[in-house]
Amino acid sequence: MEDLEKMVSPPAIQPHSANRTVVEAPPVAKPAANATTIASQPQLTDSVQISAAAQVALKEAMETQVQTIREATSGDHQAQRLLAKELAERNAE
Repeated sequence: MEDLEKMVSPPAIQPHSANRTVVEAPPVAKPAANATTIASQPQLTDSVQISAAAQVALKEAMETQVQTIREATSGDHQAQRLLAKELAERNAE
């Protein structure tokens, strides 16, 4: 029976720490973020095409009251209609 226990029992665990060699990896150099690295990267840009009609509408929307009055006095029908509409809104209040 003792022979059976010797065969079944787990072997004695030998510590392996004495046999191990620890090797540390050399530090990895991080690339410096300098102007040449940043400049060499392609710049991503988006471009937008605005139609002529949209450009005119934007210009009209950003127009000041003084510009509208100047255009209305010089015969611009759109400016005249806008001034008439604004006058009617003020009178309605």
